[in-house]
Amino acid sequence: MSQNNTYYITTPIYYPSDKLHIGHSYTTVACDALARFKRMQGKDVMFLTGTDEHGQKIQDKAAAKGVTPKQYVDEIVEGKGGVKDLWKLLDISYDRFIRTTDDYHIESCQKIFQKLYDQGDIYKSVYKGHYCKPCESFWTDSQLVDGKCPDCGREVYDAEEEAYFFKTSKYADRLLKLYEENPQFIQPESRKNEMISFINQGLQDTCVSRTTVPWGIPVPFDTKHTMYVWVDALSNYISALGYGNEKYSDYDKFWPATIHMVGKEILRFHTILWPAMLMALDLPLPGRVFGHGWLLLDGGKMSKSKGNVVDPVVLCERYGVDAIRYFLLREIPFGNDGIFSNEALISRINSDLANDLGNLLSRTVAMIEKYFGGTLPAQRQAGDFDQDLMDTVNAMPAKVTACMDDLLIPQATQEIFKAIQRANKYIDETAPWALAKDEANKDRLAMVLYNLCESLRMSAILLTPFLPNTTGKMAEQLGLAESELTFDALTFGARTEYTVHKGEALFPRIDAAKELAELAAEQEAKRKAAEEEAAKAAAAAAPAADEAAEPIEHLPEITFDDFCKVELRVAKVLTCENLKESKKLLKMTLFDGERERTILSGIAKWYKPEDLIGRNVGVVVNLAPRPMMKGKYVSEGMVMAADMPDGGASVVFFPDDVKPGSAIH
Repeated sequence: MSQNNTYYITTPIYYPSDKLHIGHSYTTVACDALARFKRMQGKDVMFLTGTDEHGQKIQDKAAAKGVTPKQYVDEIVEGKGGVKDLWKLLDISYDRFIRTTDDYHIESCQKIFQKLYDQGDIYKSVYKGHYCKPCESFWTDSQLVDGKCPDCGREVYDAEEEAYFFKTSKYADRLLKLYEENPQFIQPESRKNEMISFINQGLQDTCVSRTTVPWGIPVPFDTKHTMYVWVDALSNYISALGYGNEKYSDYDKFWPATIHMVGKEILRFHTILWPAMLMALDLPLPGRVFGHGWLLLDGGKMSKSKGNVVDPVVLCERYGVDAIRYFLLREIPFGNDGIFSNEALISRINSDLANDLGNLLSRTVAMIEKYFGGTLPAQRQAGDFDQDLMDTVNAMPAKVTACMDDLLIPQATQEIFKAIQRANKYIDETAPWALAKDEANKDRLAMVLYNLCESLRMSAILLTPFLPNTTGKMAEQLGLAESELTFDALTFGARTEYTVHKGEALFPRIDAAKELAELAAEQEAKRKAAEEEAAKAAAAAAPAADEAAEPIEHLPEITFDDFCKVELRVAKVLTCENLKESKKLLKMTLFDGERERTILSGIAKWYKPEDLIGRNVGVVVNLAPRPMMKGKYVSEGMVMAADMPDGGASVVFFPDDVKPGSAIH
């Protein structure tokens, strides 16, 4: 069991089907701010993030690129500009990064699956229903909305296959009791009613294996099956601590998790399936599961599959990392959907970071250098407005802490900027430039500038979890060591001496009209470039007008009745392997909608087995069986493929939602 002084926070593990976008960054930056804040409070923090790397989407994406699934995810996670590079750019201070392809995670998952099976919580049956590939989710008729996936609104396709099931229904009453006795377990509060309603509709057992998706963790006692992605993914929160493996040994220290941070679209899996699995394993439950909203673009959810994403790398290069971190943490109402726009980003940078914070530091340092040569004298005189400023600044730590404890992250930043705005108002109230005109006011002027320094120092301490680069620059200009930016020093007057050093502006003000015009022009240029590229590709694919088409050697004409004698159907490739006896042939097992059949195809030179497994192909199914390799194998059909100019072959693939057995005309 975790200790009182520990804090275990997790992001969802991200699906690396493509590069991550600003929506993923939002979740991770929020977790990072919480983790940094808790470390500064003296907590022993474990901050976990990672990637969920199995499943059908990855398998299909890899096949389309002509690489193995592992090669595909390695590039997105570890490659240049990949997930780890993005987290480094955004100053994400994670303690551990898990990949579901890691050996120790696979070991843990297989032990968990085996245990659940041995005790009767997992059983074999046949799945019949609907499947949404983008969400990796199975649905019943009653759960569909207008015949589509209730989570993402996309098309589903009918699925039927042998599968193992977890007895989720067995834990329905215990889950409802959990919600009742632990009202903080699901947050925000509004999402709890959704989960209660889902259970009360009749909680179904969960499909936890597939036979048609080989890219996954093999079921230990039935290797024809791979674990369904959610069992694999959810187990990461304990496998990353060493549960079921010897890679790590801090499960007893950090589990149960303090908080799982997830997107609202996967809240159901984390508040129903995951606690039910933990109950079955007789393990403690996490303290809270927080389902935050989506970061929207032009009113729609950002989605890699839709292509409407914002690249966080581009934003960081243009505006700076801390500006992007601050926008995400301040602008988005945590727990609800938020909208990203260039206008909102620029406005927030200018109003809060450039005007309020940047100007306060710049004016304060400039006045100390101008009036006192950079070092404040020890002789100072109190006066009007001092106490109100000190009260505001001294109240700030408790208010910020309360907000962070309640996961009110935007409100926490607001409390800090209330103090910063109060300090700016204090400048107007005390008018230090007027005090400087009379030598008799020197002691009073010193106190005014000292109070501003203390306000900036305490603000910098509390801003550190949110703006880790900026507060170091603030400390340097205030003559502080970064080691002084600690919660122990959060008392007004804790530092008595200041020697300042003028530096560059923290956040140069942006000319909003000019910037937005430039962004619009860049967007238009990208659109035109994409159109020109598409036109060039189309032109390259079409034969030149003055280029005579090469003659094609045709076969004798046949009648329509002759053509109808050839039966062409869609079939799904279940297994595929190279043959030791032939470098040319691949041996495939396919399901044609009625039965499994074996086909030997001479495409091994251009395709690897993993390129074909799980894909739908066109097959001649009424071709007479043909003994091959001296009768060792019998081929029961032919896979459709086009001849390529280089002598190669291009297999004809059909979309995943085309049902095996569908006729080809």
